[in-house]
Amino acid sequence: MSPLDVTGWILDLIWFIELGIGVFAFVDCLRHKNDAFVAAGKRTKGLWFGITGVALLLILLAYPFQGAGRLDPLNFLVIIAVVASAVYLADVRPAVSQMRGRRGGGGRMGPYGPW
Repeated sequence: MSPLDVTGWILDLIWFIELGIGVFAFVDCLRHKNDAFVAAGKRTKGLWFGITGVALLLILLAYPFQGAGRLDPLNFLVIIAVVASAVYLADVRPAVSQMRGRRGGGGRMGPYGPW
């Protein structure tokens, strides 16, 4: 096994992880209503839909074996795309999900209110 084979496998693994993060963020953004974004104070669904959509597009363009002129999975733009998707998942998703639970009336309630 040559070092180039190992590098290819590592780049494939990195790309699949990036793709999973991007797809999950994009699909999760699709399933929430616009009102939940505004109520949570996280801008609008359209903005986050655009951010996660462009991030997913950049990640898809980084597929390791598409030939010359394509983005590398470790390219600066791809790293920014993954960070944007991660910000959505770590900050926006929990806030929007909490608004969704609050609307249903039976959301997660602790002794001092929703959590």
